[in-house]
This record gives sequence, structure tokens and C-alpha cells, in this order.
Amino acid sequence: MARKALIERQKQQPKFKVKFHNRCPICGRSRGFLRRFNMCRICFRELAGEGKVPGVRKSSW
Repeated sequence: MARKALIERQKQQPKFKVKFHNRCPICGRSRGFLRRFNMCRICFRELAGEGKVPGVRKSSW
């Protein structure tokens, strides 16, 4: 779980655009962020397993 101070700081506009980091809107995690789905890998895996992410299915072969 990300620190609340980092989540609150991310909500403010950075002074320079380079300092912007993508954060998961669900848990606040900054690493393992999937741009296509706008969430971290952990939240993506949980929601995809529950079928809550449209167009994503668990593959098996």
C-alpha cells in the first residue's frame, strides 16, 4: 500500500511535467502500472479474474 502522503502529493500538479508518475487509482501503487488499463498489475489481476475488466479473459491451454 502506498503512503498517503505520496498519493496526496500526486494529486497536485507537478512543477515540471517530467516529475509526474503514474499511480494506480485503486491502491496508489506507482510500480507495475499498466497504461492501457490505468491500474497496477496486482489490481488488474484481481479485477480480470473477477471478470470486471472488459475485453480481458484468463487464458488456459
